[in-house]
Amino acid sequence: MSRKQTTAEEEGQAIDLTPMLDVVFIMLIFFIVTATFIKEPGVDVVKPEATTAELKAASILVAINDNNEIWIAKEQVDDRLVKNTLERLYAENPKGWLVIQPDKKASIEKVALIADAARKIGIEKVSVATEKS
Repeated sequence: MSRKQTTAEEEGQAIDLTPMLDVVFIMLIFFIVTATFIKEPGVDVVKPEATTAELKAASILVAINDNNEIWIAKEQVDDRLVKNTLERLYAENPKGWLVIQPDKKASIEKVALIADAARKIGIEKVSVATEKS
């Protein structure tokens, strides 16, 4: 008889973890849904210096290396495909920023090509990444 009482007491003292697990799963779903994912350009560049550099959050990163090659989402992109690639990435995140990361030795024509393609698509938030001097 004492054995039955012990199990009844143990059941009464057991901690119910179900509500805590529900809260954890709801928080996990919330963070997954609200997260913005940054597309890495795929190449490291040495950014030019600027005195008026500001910190901005970006969702689309485009890099131009010292050989004037354009890299988007870890892939080298031909000049003719820049607009299509940006259009696809912008459709995935229409509220995001476009940040162009040119190398110090990159030509300004490539920066203008990317900015022009972004303007034609409708991306209004375009920045050029620099190092603060």
